[in-house]
Amino acid sequence: MHIIGNLLWWLFGGLEAAIGYFTGSLALACTIIGIPWGKQHFKMAGLSLAPFGKDVELGF
Repeated sequence: MHIIGNLLWWLFGGLEAAIGYFTGSLALACTIIGIPWGKQHFKMAGLSLAPFGKDVELGF
């Protein structure tokens, strides 16, 4: 079921979301202040590629 959900997610906008998070993380990583946010956006890019079946860990 996770595979079907992830494939449907990719088809209906998941890939675009991952690309957006990845490019946003690169833009944020260009500044010293934005590095922590860039790291979190990079994690969100990975999560948005396959959201079904993954757990979110808070980095506090």
